Amino acid sequence: MRRPIRAAAAAAALLVGGVLAVVTAAPAQADTVICEQYGSTTIQGRYVVQNNRWGTTAQQCINVTSTGFSVTSQQGSSPTNGAPVSYPSVFLGCHYTNCSPGTNLPMQVSRISSAPTSINYTYVGGGTYNASYDIWLDPTPRTDGVSQMEIMIWFHRQGSIQPIGSPVGTTTIAGRSFQVWTGSNGSNNVVSYLAQSSFSSWSFDAMAFIADVRNRGQITNSWYLTSIQAGFEPWNGGVGIGVNSFSAAVNTGGAPPPTTAPPPPTTPPPGSGACRVSYTPNTWNSGFTAEVRITNTGSGTVNGWTLAYQLPAGQSITSSWNATVSQSGSSVTARNIAWNGTLAPGATASFGYQGTYSGSYSSPTNFTLNGTSCTTG
Repeated sequence: MRRPIRAAAAAAALLVGGVLAVVTAAPAQADTVICEQYGSTTIQGRYVVQNNRWGTTAQQCINVTSTGFSVTSQQGSSPTNGAPVSYPSVFLGCHYTNCSPGTNLPMQVSRISSAPTSINYTYVGGGTYNASYDIWLDPTPRTDGVSQMEIMIWFHRQGSIQPIGSPVGTTTIAGRSFQVWTGSNGSNNVVSYLAQSSFSSWSFDAMAFIADVRNRGQITNSWYLTSIQAGFEPWNGGVGIGVNSFSAAVNTGGAPPPTTAPPPPTTPPPGSGACRVSYTPNTWNSGFTAEVRITNTGSGTVNGWTLAYQLPAGQSITSSWNATVSQSGSSVTARNIAWNGTLAPGATASFGYQGTYSGSYSSPTNFTLNGTSCTTG
C-alpha cells in the first residue's frame, strides 16, 4: 500500500513550535529523534532508519536507538480504505538513492544463495496500523525510484485494514501460514502475505518469499533484489510501536546451471522405507506449484537420486527448479542437478515446479527414490 518517497538525508536540529527535530546522516547514537518528513540516519554502520512520512503533512517523530526505533509522535490520519500516512522503517539496500552503508544490493536473484533476516517488533493496542516487512525487486539494478515488485509480509494488523488487491489463496512458508493477496497500487505490483495469526518476532530466509513470488510467475531469476525493509504502516495513531531489532544479509553463491549432465544414481538408499517424501502444493484457479522434499532416512549415503511418481490426471508441469523434471503422460521423473545429488543419512534435498490442472486438485501419493519406495509425510 505504500509508495516509498525519497529519503532526503540532512544534518540539522530545528526547534519548531517547541518540538525538537534532529536529523542526521551520521551513524545514530541512542535516543536520536527524527521528525523531518524524510529524515534518516544509520545504525550499526549497516542499516538505514527512515521516518518516511510520505502520506501526510502532520507531524511524525521516531526515536532511533542503536538497534531500532520507536514512534513517539504520529498525528496524521487517513481513511482505512485508502493508503497509510507513512512507513517508518529500517532497511538494508537502496531506497530512492539512499543506500545503506556497504550494501551489496542491488543483486540479481540468480546470484543469491540466501538472505537470512531477523526482526522483533513492539505493538500497541491503540491506533490503526500494520507491521509490514517489505522486499523490493526490479528487472533492473535500480537504486532510485520505485521498484516494480513489492513483497509485503504482514506480521500484524490493528484495525480494519487489508492488503492491496484481493486474496488468491493461502500458503505456508517456513512453517507459518499466510493468506496471499495480489494487486497493484498504481506504481508497482504487490504480493502480500497476511499472517493468519499475529506474531512479533521471526528469523527466516527472505529468499523463501522471493521464490514463492517467482513461482507465481510475478518475477524471474533475472530480476534484482533492491532492498529489504521492516517497519510499520500507520493509518492513525500508533505511538509506541517500534522495531526493537533488525538484521539482514544477502549471501551470494546461487548455484549456476550445471555445465554437464549429473552422474547417474550409484547408491540406492538401503532398505525399504529408507526415504521420506514431503509434497506441499499451493493452488489457485487452474494453476499450482509444488515443493517436494526428499529425506534420506537410511544409514547409507545417496550419491545421485531419481524420484519417480505419477501425477493425477489433468496435471501438467510447465517449469521446475532445483531438479531436472520430465513428464511423460502422468509419469514424472525428477533427477538431481550437479550440486544437490549427495544425500547423507538424515539429509534433505528439495525441488519444486509450477503446473496447470483441470478439475479438482489432488496430490500424488506414491514415490520411489532410485527404485525404492518412500514413506510420505
